[in-house]
Amino acid sequence: MSKVPDLVKRLLVGRALRSTALHHQLLPKRVALPVFASDALSSVAYAPQEILVILSIGGVGLYSVSPWVAAGVVLVMLTVVASYRQNVHAYPSGGGDYEVATTNLGPTAGLTVASALLVDYVLTVAVSVANGADYVGATIPFVAEHRPLVAIAIVALLTIMNLRGLRESGVAFAVPTYAFMIAVIGMVVWGLFRLVVLGNDLRAPTADYRIIGEQANLAGFAMAFLVLRAFSSGCAALTGVEAISNGVPAFRKPKSKNAATTLLMMGLIAVTMFSGIIFLGLKAGVKLTDPAFMATHVIIDGHPAGPGYYQQPIIAQVASAVFGHGSFLFVVIAAVTALILFLAANTAFNGFPVLGSILAQDRYLPRQLHTRGDRLAFSNGIIILAAGACLLIWAFDADVSKLLNLYIVGVFVSFTLSQIGMVRHWTRHLRTETDARARFHMMRSRLINGFGAVMTGLVLVVVLATKFMHGAYIVCIAMPVLFLMMKGIRRHYDRVAEELAAPEGHEVDESLLPARNHAIVLVSKIHKPTLRALAYARATRPSSLEAVTVSVDADEANRLREEWDRRGIEVPLKILDSPYREITGPILDYVKSLRRRSPRDVVTVYIPEYVVGRWWEHLLHNQSALRLKGRLLFKPGVMVTSVPFQLASSDRLRGRREPSAPGASRRSYQPPKDTQVKT
Repeated sequence: MSKVPDLVKRLLVGRALRSTALHHQLLPKRVALPVFASDALSSVAYAPQEILVILSIGGVGLYSVSPWVAAGVVLVMLTVVASYRQNVHAYPSGGGDYEVATTNLGPTAGLTVASALLVDYVLTVAVSVANGADYVGATIPFVAEHRPLVAIAIVALLTIMNLRGLRESGVAFAVPTYAFMIAVIGMVVWGLFRLVVLGNDLRAPTADYRIIGEQANLAGFAMAFLVLRAFSSGCAALTGVEAISNGVPAFRKPKSKNAATTLLMMGLIAVTMFSGIIFLGLKAGVKLTDPAFMATHVIIDGHPAGPGYYQQPIIAQVASAVFGHGSFLFVVIAAVTALILFLAANTAFNGFPVLGSILAQDRYLPRQLHTRGDRLAFSNGIIILAAGACLLIWAFDADVSKLLNLYIVGVFVSFTLSQIGMVRHWTRHLRTETDARARFHMMRSRLINGFGAVMTGLVLVVVLATKFMHGAYIVCIAMPVLFLMMKGIRRHYDRVAEELAAPEGHEVDESLLPARNHAIVLVSKIHKPTLRALAYARATRPSSLEAVTVSVDADEANRLREEWDRRGIEVPLKILDSPYREITGPILDYVKSLRRRSPRDVVTVYIPEYVVGRWWEHLLHNQSALRLKGRLLFKPGVMVTSVPFQLASSDRLRGRREPSAPGASRRSYQPPKDTQVKT
């Protein structure tokens, strides 16, 4: 039965890898950059757009403050990148923000960071894939009509690619990510060349459109609040920065140095693309508004755009202005942007499983998340992440605007607590460090992390204040629920460990040993499985042995008794009445009665079972035995033993020559007695 599922598994994820092959799965910087940075790099596809969309609520006139908003986002991004370079050097084990917060601020802070990151990783997958589906849906009507299903299918494809192993998924994602970086940076450079050197005038497709502000004539606190809301939306560009600190173990040696270099490259590239798109978008006259109000708030030639209007995303509009609408390079930009949005989810597929493994090792998550799968990837974590993302995509109908309101809350919680923890880390080490050069580096690092803590803390306050009523409250509920769940899992594991702890010393506590062992063999009819179970039970030499059957039909029970006596089976047969035609209940009652008579005795129940080879045959056999075993496992002092009997369909070696026993090749051949020749 296991052949077909195993064949499908091998086709999807590849052959299993030995544990010794783990070092071959480690990534060089050129592959690690697209693997861990695709999320942060892809955010330039929607973070600049969100700034303009939010500012359009107050009218196009507020676009004039967008450079300052973008500058604030860039400042925060550079600060976070510089701060996390200190993190990867100080904590290269892959625990990232969780390890930093736990070590320096205590387990409660660490678990808060972990819950925030786990939620944000799931949202990263959901937002990136849903946004990519939007880009594809703009040109393919089928995708637009079935956007949630298409997005879920993309998540499934990414899951399979990641289950194949880190190195294979990294190589597969490297080409599209580099293509996106080259295409966008090339677009920015050519656009600047046309503006500055050639003196050309760039015109976006929406340059002549007019946007009616939803809230016109804003001033004072209302205007400041709107600008801060635009800033918080633009900070979506920072998501994914922390993934490298969680993925340090996946880098080749020297791990910390390579991770820090990759982080710096990612930050510089992301800042360049983000700033360039905002600048060119404003120069080209890009107009964007909330999708909910496009039909009425976008005015084209003096008339509302209407329900059929499609709003091109900012990168598409900038590409149209720089290269010309419908040109080959315009199509390339649109294609690689859609692709990178799908692949951006890969950052979470690399960060979530590693963090889950560390949490499982600390007993905050099920232990199954700690072990690697056949391909040396944390398979269980990958599957759980995919399931959570698919659930969000389905629940929010793959609507990016709704999902973005849930975004970045968790990541800034982890940013802030991590940087506070790093400040305490350097302060603690400065108390004992005497070398002047080392102290200088520590003080510089503490200053960087301290500034990062202040900046990310302020952004967190802004994000909560401006996004809470727009959906961020869902994350504020999900994080405490996840926190309490992990606390409950840890309490369970601690309680189990305490109960299972072996006493000190080598002497066996006689009170733990049973006085006698009562053996019961369950019988339905007399056949080979029953006889094998009886023989096996007798071979264990219990204190007492009896066969037990349940009488559902009196005539069948009488025939079984007659055959039992006729065969002369020496084991006594006990027939239990079942007036309600139930099998499990009478057996449980009988076992409990034996335990009541002698509480220090052990009752061992032997259950004969057929072993079949085809999946549909399992549906036809052993169902009552399975239910009975499940009930007996909860009875103290009761041992359950399955005695298997392999049927022909389960014999994998039928028709094959069995391997020789050890030493068989050294024995001389002895023909059967009836064929030996007398000499």
